[in-house]
Amino acid sequence: MHSYMINPNSKINLSKFDPEDDQLFKGNKEEGEDKILKLNEKLEILQEKMFAEHKHKVLIILQAMDTGGKDGVIRRVFDGVNPQGVRVAAFKVPSQNELDHDYLWRVHQQVPAKGEMVIFNRSHYEDVLVVRVHNIVPEEIWQKRYEQINHFEKLIAEEGTMILKFYLHISKEEQRTRLLARLDEPDKNWKFNPGDLKERELWKDYLKAYEDAIERTSTAWAPWFVIPANKKWYRDLVISQILVDQLESLDMKYPEPFKDLEQYRKGLQSET
Repeated sequence: MHSYMINPNSKINLSKFDPEDDQLFKGNKEEGEDKILKLNEKLEILQEKMFAEHKHKVLIILQAMDTGGKDGVIRRVFDGVNPQGVRVAAFKVPSQNELDHDYLWRVHQQVPAKGEMVIFNRSHYEDVLVVRVHNIVPEEIWQKRYEQINHFEKLIAEEGTMILKFYLHISKEEQRTRLLARLDEPDKNWKFNPGDLKERELWKDYLKAYEDAIERTSTAWAPWFVIPANKKWYRDLVISQILVDQLESLDMKYPEPFKDLEQYRKGLQSET
């Protein structure tokens, strides 16, 4: 499933990536959803093993255009995993206290501890995306941030964190369909924000900002994956498979049990 991984120093043009692509799975949607359930069972076991071993750390970064499906990935891909070892960190507009520190300060506080898997719903990449598109800080400042981000991610990778970054790639027409669904379906009305329409007008600017961010920060220690995301089931299938493959590569093991467990079994069985 690594066909979607962006190699370091690659030049990319997101308009050349088909958001409808489903080439890595030959079955239909129903078969794909069945496979997601099987992968989810594997993910549950791997995450439990990681929590028990208390050695590895995993950081998953989700970025996308508005309506790109970050929440959907969190709900579906991680359905059933033990919440004791999985945490979601959502990065909203910075507070005054956060603005009083460097832009990575609030991010560093949320990175995973040993045995923990943390999912970033948006991330430090907003500081080379929104900040750039809306001219919140001068170009001379945000241009420096690509290298700073690479150094930050290398630091936590060298401290034992596996970093996987997913850009959920949807088409502008698919975004239109999803925005209309938020207006047409009463149970989705709460999701609609008129501000999303203003952001939609900046589609090309965001696309260019994403291209530069992915090109300049896809590294050996923190690779980007551009995931076709128009088909939600396929998006979830690809991400699930990548996660399972990467976690299996850690060759994790449960801790050794206490010695002479049989004596404890006999003691419990002899209770009256």
